[in-house]
Amino acid sequence: MSENDVDARAAFSHMENGTADDWALILAEFSTFTKSLPDRVMAHLQLLEGDCGGFPVDRLTHSLQTATLAHRDGRDEEYVVCALLHDIGDTLASFNHPDVAAAILKPFVSPENLWMVEKHGIFQGYYFFQHLGQDRHLREQFRSEPELFERTAEFCQKYDAAAFMTDYDTRPLSFFEPMVRRVLSAPRKSLYVKRNGD
Repeated sequence: MSENDVDARAAFSHMENGTADDWALILAEFSTFTKSLPDRVMAHLQLLEGDCGGFPVDRLTHSLQTATLAHRDGRDEEYVVCALLHDIGDTLASFNHPDVAAAILKPFVSPENLWMVEKHGIFQGYYFFQHLGQDRHLREQFRSEPELFERTAEFCQKYDAAAFMTDYDTRPLSFFEPMVRRVLSAPRKSLYVKRNGD
C-alpha cells in the first residue's frame, strides 16, 4: 500500500502538541464527515423498523406516523423533522431516549422545538404513567413555562400519543428524507462551527 492510499492523519499523540496543519487536516475531514450526517440519521431511523416492543406498531412506523400527522396538520418542516426523530434514541438510550433525539437536533432547531423533543418523554407519561405506578402529572413541574408546556402537551396529544394506528396511511421514510436533509444541512449554533459575526 502506498502512502497515498492511506488517509491523511494528524501527527500528534496528545492534543497539546497539535499544529495548525494538523487541525486544518482535521477540519477538512470534519467538513466531509458532517455532510453525511443526514445519511447516518436516516440509517439509524431504519434500525427502528421491526421493533414493536409490545406496541401496536413498530418504532419506525410510530415515528413516521408522528411526522405524518404533524405534516398533515400543517406543521412546518423543522417541526415535522422533530416529530420524525423524537424517538430515534430508543435503540441506544432505553432509559432516556428523548435526550438522544434532543442532542442530535440541538444545533439545528429552534429552542422551542428542542425543548419539546427533550421533554416529550415526561409529557407522554401523562397517558400511561399511572399504569406503571408512577405520577402521570410529572409534566406539571413545567407549568412555569406556559408556552413551552402547551406546545409539548399538544405535540404529545395530537401526534406522539396518537401515532399507533395499524391501518393509517403513513407516509414512507423517503417522503421525509428531503426534509431531514434540509433541516440538518447547516447548524444554527455549534461549538465547532464559527458563524459570521461570532
